[in-house]
Amino acid sequence: MPNLGPMEILLIIFVILLLFGSAKLPDLARSVGRSARIFKSEVKEMQNDEVQTNQNQAPAQPREITSGNSGSTAAQSAAEQGFWDRPENQRNNPAN
Repeated sequence: MPNLGPMEILLIIFVILLLFGSAKLPDLARSVGRSARIFKSEVKEMQNDEVQTNQNQAPAQPREITSGNSGSTAAQSAAEQGFWDRPENQRNNPAN
């Protein structure tokens, strides 16, 4: 695979700006960041499941899905929460 020099990188950036426009680039970067965060957490969960299986422990039982937060308790740790229950993965999170 050929090496990319500074001229090739500038040309790629120019083409991306032409295709998406400067207004769409922040949204594109935000969605790539969210996708990377989701992928990273899923890989971590898969590794945790693999460690549990290798230690001959029974895999964690799936939780029953409940509507709202009425089914969650204050004692439930962040590690036990489901992926979509985590604050950083909520749709209306102001941090995103």
